[in-house]
Amino acid sequence: MVDILLEIFYILSGLVAFSAAYMAFKDDNHPKKIGTAIFWILLGLTFMIGKYISSEIVGIMILAMGGLTAFKQVAIGNQENAPDEFRQRESERIGNKIFLPALSMAVFAFLIAQFTTLGGLVGLGIGTVISIIMTLAMTKASPSYISYDGSRLLQQIGSSSILPQLLAALGALFAVAGVGEVISTGISSVIPQGNILLGVIAYCLGMAIFTMIMGNAFAAFAVITAGIGIPFVYSQGANPAIVGTLALTAGYCGTLMTPMAANFNVVPAAILETKNEKRVIISQIPFAIAMLLTHIALMYFWAF
Repeated sequence: MVDILLEIFYILSGLVAFSAAYMAFKDDNHPKKIGTAIFWILLGLTFMIGKYISSEIVGIMILAMGGLTAFKQVAIGNQENAPDEFRQRESERIGNKIFLPALSMAVFAFLIAQFTTLGGLVGLGIGTVISIIMTLAMTKASPSYISYDGSRLLQQIGSSSILPQLLAALGALFAVAGVGEVISTGISSVIPQGNILLGVIAYCLGMAIFTMIMGNAFAAFAVITAGIGIPFVYSQGANPAIVGTLALTAGYCGTLMTPMAANFNVVPAAILETKNEKRVIISQIPFAIAMLLTHIALMYFWAF
């Protein structure tokens, strides 16, 4: 049952990418319509038939997508948003109720993940479908806007939309390649054995920096814990529950400071159309540094 539902949601995700490809291709004023259409077609195919074709072919498709992005062949089209007057009028009519569909998506995803055997991904998919239905009922918009605005937003986000999948795979690759052991060897030449404070600082900084590189604290956790956490912190008698929790959230401090965390830092800037695409990151850096220093202090005083 779970596998069937996941396949359905993967197919729906592929259809959204195909919609973006279609909208880009039929846009005569699109600056890069061929490259953009090919990019979204390839992404849609990886979702829809990725499990049925060889990993080598999928790898070639991803490399092709990377090439299109590197040569700036993926761009935003000319799909127009609703007029400002209409959006202002609807904003006043609906008010803060517009946030209910987004909240319902999170609530349904959590409830399904916690109280059924379907799992988090299926819960997220079901929550998303329910959220779309609620949005249409609340706004009384035509269902045709689902594909149109879905395509518009996807093109606006661009190639950053595939970063989460790529970074998750990169984390697994680093772990298998033994990057943690290399880091441990390098750190051991700098940190004296038994120095708890330097071990804690290296662990928290390593989590933040590696998360900035990876864009994903979960991916960084396995590598940095193996390379720094276990030999320089856990082995000194630290409380594993406290250290593990603080190490992971120290990684999130790095999430606040990197464009690699596309979902958090790039997508909002693209949707809000900020003049500076790094505006979100710039605003978050002071808080991230303050929280990172706090994590170091908490780990040092609480865990030992």
